[in-house]
Order: sequence, then structure tokens, then C-alpha cells
Amino acid sequence: MKRLLLAMSAGLLPVPAVQPLLAQTPPEAAPSAILVVDGSGSMWGQIDGINKIVIAREVVGDLLADLPDELSLGLTVYGHRRRGDCSDIETLIQPGRGNREAIRAAVNAINPRGRTPMTRAVAEAARALRYTEEPATVILVSDGIETCEADPCAIAAELEAAGIGFTAHVVGFDVASEPEARAQMQCIAETTGGRFLTADNAEELAAALQAVAATVIERPAPEPTPEPVAITQEVRFGATLRRGSAESALTTGVVFEVFQGETIVMDATEAAAPVATLPEGAYVLHAYRLEGEEAIERPFTVVAGQDQAVHVVFTEALPPASLSAPAGGATGETVAVTWEGPNGQGDFLGTAPAGAPALDYLTYSYTTDGTPLDLRLPAQPGDYVIRYVMAEGAQILAEIPVSVSARQQALTLPATAPIGATIQVGWQGAGHEDDYLDTALPGAEPGAYISYAYVRDGNPVALRLPVTPGTYEVRYITGQDLTVFARATIEVTDVPASLSAPASAAAGSALSVAWQGPANPGDYPTIAMPDDGALGYVSYAYTEAGSPLTIEVPTTPGTYELRYVAEGPEARIMARQPLQVN
Repeated sequence: MKRLLLAMSAGLLPVPAVQPLLAQTPPEAAPSAILVVDGSGSMWGQIDGINKIVIAREVVGDLLADLPDELSLGLTVYGHRRRGDCSDIETLIQPGRGNREAIRAAVNAINPRGRTPMTRAVAEAARALRYTEEPATVILVSDGIETCEADPCAIAAELEAAGIGFTAHVVGFDVASEPEARAQMQCIAETTGGRFLTADNAEELAAALQAVAATVIERPAPEPTPEPVAITQEVRFGATLRRGSAESALTTGVVFEVFQGETIVMDATEAAAPVATLPEGAYVLHAYRLEGEEAIERPFTVVAGQDQAVHVVFTEALPPASLSAPAGGATGETVAVTWEGPNGQGDFLGTAPAGAPALDYLTYSYTTDGTPLDLRLPAQPGDYVIRYVMAEGAQILAEIPVSVSARQQALTLPATAPIGATIQVGWQGAGHEDDYLDTALPGAEPGAYISYAYVRDGNPVALRLPVTPGTYEVRYITGQDLTVFARATIEVTDVPASLSAPASAAAGSALSVAWQGPANPGDYPTIAMPDDGALGYVSYAYTEAGSPLTIEVPTTPGTYELRYVAEGPEARIMARQPLQVN
């Protein structure tokens, strides 16, 4: 039976019920589902004056009312018990039928307080659905970036490799301004063979969920509506407005008439692109633009049997604009720019190299934010220009030079630390919202990181180290252009790990396991198949349970492997021994 995981994350708005899609699934094919609700602290944020947790409760209530009775449903919540704990993931209600009111009551009792372990929640849910034994499908809806340092791409690859028909579909909600979040979500979907869709409002979210639901239940797509066949006419008329170097089609505000001598052969019309069928002969097009009261006459000749287009171009001067700003500043510094200009919809001030096209900018701020306007300088030193760009026609109305100087850079951190440890890193830099610190192999590209933390979280910043020993770099990454602003080397040292347990055990029994290891948050001893990857498992227990701890022995006899797995930015098998299940 195909299993289904629905993930509801921060910022979900009420959406139309998906019952019309799921209701078409016959009872014998109805999937099981685990509803995962975000209980992190960000759920206290507001949308249109309403807390997001309140919106989520209403959405879940509507969803419960509309889902078909055949659906076996459960509930998992994360971030609802402890602040700052990335392992705070709990299945409150196991999948079953007839439990809708219990789920509704549990959701209404959620008190958000913790973090958002998006990637680990997908992995935990997959384990709950026994994805290594049965096909499993995850539908994740999220409005932001992973906050618990997991590598979405790596974990998705592990799940895909270990699972039987494992698929994750991802809907990114309100992530238009978060390219890193979109990249993480798209990687989860593409790595597991799923779909990645984005939605910026309630209507788009409903459409995206319906599209994914249709994929999950293998509903055939409707036949496309055939495009109407365009009727080809002999003569078409149109007009363009030229402002500066830009031209745009005029679809309103132009009156067209056609004369042959003194006779009107096409009556005056304000249609966007009028069409007339005319016999052979000489004609004159009269075009009159209402705004500006400009008139143009264009003679033209019609040749029978040939389609023709007659076009006129009106001209209009660009509006004046001016700028005033400091002559220079440090990389990433915010400067105040005083401006005058039309302040049209979408107009902005931007920084760019001199001579760059109007829409090739490095930083920008919209003029609707007022004057003077705060504008961020480029992340790299050099000579640039500040420009007023009119959105209509992408016209540069004014520009002034600005010189950007290098900023002092520094990182403060220990020279060595054990694997998986969380260290405190002091930093000097611009400190913008999208700047972050990361760990990476020496020489790696800026986007190739192992773990990261945003500088907006404070100074110093807590940063989790890799679980594999070796030499690494801690880097300050400028979010504006993803360049390395500062870097320092750290030696990550290994920690001994060992396991002590019987070499054999009875199927379905409880195995006592003594262990030694780093015991970092998320570490766990596990029983797995010998050929499984680091994330493969049959049963497991977290090290927070102490040593010795108890692990459930598989119910199927055979040869297995007992492992100590270090959980961090990546997973690592640190100790292993064979286990024979009788």
C-alpha cells in the first residue's frame, strides 16, 4: 500500500479542500497519511494580524472535515515541547481511521516554542512509514529554510537509496525571496523523483496541493483545451510608444481610422490591434493618441492576397530624476540616498557596474520606501554607480558614481574541536540578514557547505561541526553575492566509539546495548542490514537514553549489523558489529 505524508509548515493560509481529488481514489487504494504540523516558535508570527498557528489549526480542521473516511490518518508535531532542540519531533497519534476528533484536539493544543527540523522531520516520518519495506510518499509544504543544520540534498539521497519507491513532493509557500530555501526544497524533490512547486498566495497553494495530490493518486491530467485557431486578416494596425531607448506596445488610448481618398473605409476604433480586409489600392492610416494629443498619418498600399501590418510609433520624453548620496562607503554598508523622480510602480534605486543594463543590478531598494532611501552597497570593493531605474520600459533616469572600499574581516574560533561539536564563532563583517557562517572542505565553492548558521543569530554564533574528522574551513559568506568574505581553519578531531552487545538475539526480543561515542544530539545506535547506507535502519534508539540502552530486535531472522551512527550535518557510521537474529 502506498503511504502518504502531508507536512504543514509555518505560514500556511486556508486553502480549498482536496477532497475532490482524494475522493476519487477507490477504498482499496486509499493511502495512509501522517499529518506533520509545525509547532516551532515562528508559528506565533502573524499574517494579516492572525497568528500562523491559529491559521494552521483552522486549515487542519478544514482538511480533516474534507478527507475521505477511508484514509488512515496520523499526527506528528515538531518544535512544540522544547526551545532550541532539533530532536523535538513527536508522533502524537498513530495512523488509523475514526480518529479525526482526536487529531483536531491535539492540533488545537499545540503551543509553539522550538526550531524547524524540516529535513529530519522528513526522515523521521519516512522511518515511521517503514519506507525501507513499503513504498512511501512524502508531501512537504514549507515556507522557509532548514534551521537545524541538516543537509537536505544528502539526506534526500540517503532516503532515496535506502527506500522502496520513496518519493518526496515539495511545495514551497511564500519563498519567492528565499533562493536558498527554494534550492533546498527543489533538491529534496528532484533527488527523490518528486515534484517541486511554488505558491505565493492561498489560491496558488491550493492549486499546488491539488496538483501534487493528483500525482500521488495517479489521477490522469485533463485533456488540454485546444487553442482557438486565429483568423488571418489582410491588414492589421498597431501602435508603439517610444520612451528613451525603450519601446512598448500601446494597447489602449489610440484611435485608428483608415481613409481611401476622402472616404472612410475603416471607422474610428480604439481597439488594441484592429484588423480590416481591404481590396487593392492606396490608403492612409490616421492614428491619434489621446494622452498627449499626438496624431500620425501613415500612407500604405494593399496588395491582394498578402497579409500586411501597418504600425505607427509615438514618442514621449522621459520624466526627470536626480540622486544625491555619499561618494563612497565600505563593502555591504547601507548609505542614505536622496532622490527625485516619478516614483512609479516598481521604480527602484540600484547599484551596478558603470554601463550595465538597467535590470543588471547588485543591490536595490524600491522608491516607494521614501526619500532619503537606505541602499546597500555592493559586497566587493570597486567603483560602481547608483542609479534611478524606472520600471516602465526599464529606463535609467539618473546615475551617480560611488566608490566601495574593503571592510575589515576577522573570525574568532578554537583551533581544534571534536567531531559534531557546537562551537562559538565570533565574527567581523557587515552583519546583514542573509550573511552566514559555514563549515566546508578547504577550497570548496561558497555554496558547497557542510553546516551553516546565520550571523543574524548573534555574535558569537553557534556552529555545528562535521562528524568526520579532518581539516576544515569556517567561512563568513556574504549573502548578497555568495562570496567568501573571511575564512579560518579548524582541525576537527575524532572521538572513540564502540558497541558492546550479544552477537545473536531472538527475533522480536529487546537487545541491551552498551555504547561509547561522542553522544552529540541526534546520535543513535541502530540495527540495520549490512549493505544499508548510513541512514539505513530497521530499529534504533537515541543515545540520550543512556548506556546501556535497549533496541528492538527485528522480527525476521537473518544477518544484521549493529551500528553507532553519529548524526550531524551529515551521518557517519562510527562503530559496527555483526548481529545474528534467530
